[in-house]
Amino acid sequence: MNTTKAKAYSASSPTSPLVPVEIDRREPGPKDVEIDILFCGVCHSDLHQARDEWHNTVYPCIPGHEIVGRVTRVGSRATKFKAGDLAGVGCLVDSCRKCASCLAGREQYCTAPAVFTYNSDDVVLGGKTFGGYASRIVVDEAFSLRIPAGLDPAAAAPLLCAGITTYSPLRHWKVGPGQKVGVVGLGGLGHMGVKFARAMEARVVLFTTSPRKVEDGLKLGAHEVVVSTNEAEMAKHAGSFDFVLDCVSAQHDINAYLGLLKLDGTLCLVGAPEHPLPVAAFSLLLPRRSFAGSAIGGIAETQEMLDFAARYRVTPEIEMIPMQKINDAFERLLKQDVRYRFVIDMASINA
Repeated sequence: MNTTKAKAYSASSPTSPLVPVEIDRREPGPKDVEIDILFCGVCHSDLHQARDEWHNTVYPCIPGHEIVGRVTRVGSRATKFKAGDLAGVGCLVDSCRKCASCLAGREQYCTAPAVFTYNSDDVVLGGKTFGGYASRIVVDEAFSLRIPAGLDPAAAAPLLCAGITTYSPLRHWKVGPGQKVGVVGLGGLGHMGVKFARAMEARVVLFTTSPRKVEDGLKLGAHEVVVSTNEAEMAKHAGSFDFVLDCVSAQHDINAYLGLLKLDGTLCLVGAPEHPLPVAAFSLLLPRRSFAGSAIGGIAETQEMLDFAARYRVTPEIEMIPMQKINDAFERLLKQDVRYRFVIDMASINA
């Protein structure tokens, strides 16, 4: 297959900084779209992957799965976009398209498994997929997304991971008016959980370990903010929640949050702690509670989320950085020194 060169930033080992490189991108096939990347969000998953913290990284690694850009070329049989349109690419670039999950529009749970935007087997070129820390990407139109009018393209980028990761479980568990919903952690995921749950007309309570985030939580839409180290405040809410969305990736006491659920309530984990979280049996048994997990969303649900975000004006709080500052951004991520999502201005990759 014919390829062309693109600029990118790559990690060559778990301890190396990301540095400029050139990579091969395929020429658009009949059903492909080629996208000049304008903005790419910085997800904590990018840091985990670049530093091999999940112990599965193949190098060179080019992260980035919150991609928004301008379509430059389309394949001869592609109908979803035309040159000049805004398009997005999230965490997925392909799947088997024939397993039960794919046929139900849940490609993220493809049993093949799904082909992720980076560090997955590249079924077209071979090797591994390369993500959005690059000047261009070529993707099958079936795994591309429309960016609705009215959404700021830069702010739309983090919706393609942080947005759908929080939207999907809220939709799956039918969060809506009359429900009391907890969001644990006010970071890149948690602040989106607060915004979406509020837009869905639930009563939203944010739980944070940081007193300095109380004011932010209220500004972002929480009806109430509880500092989770305050035992009296936690006790006041015991057994009262329909649903709790746990967005924390650090080690924490999951039983404290399970205790917030009422009968038949659900706690859904979307953060990814490095080590297992001990769960006490009676945190689930009395009263009957569920402890669940959720991962991103399929293409149709991600498009639904983008349309919802445009309709209700739900966008992340972002800090724009040039590509050359990505290593600094990773260090700041480790210190939780961002409110609440970095977005790379990809025009800087040509500087």
